[in-house]
Amino acid sequence: MARQLRAEQTRAAIIAAAADLFDRQGYESTSLSDIVEHAQVTKGALYFHFAAKQDLAHAILELQSRTLRRMAADMDSRGLSHLEALIRTTFGIARLSVEGPVPRAGLRLATGGLEVPPPLSHPFEEWLDITTRKLLGAVKDADLHPDIDVEAAAHSLVCSLVGTRVVGRSLEPVTRHPRRLAEMWHLLIRGMVPVPRRARYLSLATQLEREIRIP
Repeated sequence: MARQLRAEQTRAAIIAAAADLFDRQGYESTSLSDIVEHAQVTKGALYFHFAAKQDLAHAILELQSRTLRRMAADMDSRGLSHLEALIRTTFGIARLSVEGPVPRAGLRLATGGLEVPPPLSHPFEEWLDITTRKLLGAVKDADLHPDIDVEAAAHSLVCSLVGTRVVGRSLEPVTRHPRRLAEMWHLLIRGMVPVPRRARYLSLATQLEREIRIP
């Protein structure tokens, strides 16, 4: 049992080190030797868990996918409105991005043209699926204007989420992301949500931004 625990800890350390380097300097510019040094493990330990750098990238994408699906399922179980669940999910992702490198690396890998092998779905496909389902539910809840083109709204929202993080990565620290996310939601809420329900969701976006602890 102790040996298995050590192996799991080593694997986690290698993934964290790879994610940090992929996020900071990019997938192509990171070598396995860089990862070994950053993780403070031997090459043998790395190759025991991962045969190639691509396997590490896929492990990061799988972790990101699992986290997103778990977060969305948790929101579903809490009896929230569909729109609140979607807003909370996006801020949950923002919080994880501030706290650790795996979500940041996952985004950089997703936007870098890395091939995503089956059975994994591309992260943007998962985000589009979750966003579309939540927006369809929000229309039924009367939290969105009834004439909203849900497919177009979902696509625009995901593009805004991704674009906010990609642009922010080049121009400002990741700790600024919650503020940018709140700004994005304030614009979208004013455009999509009927006036009588608007204040609730504007307040929610402001509240969730404040709840994210900036280290």
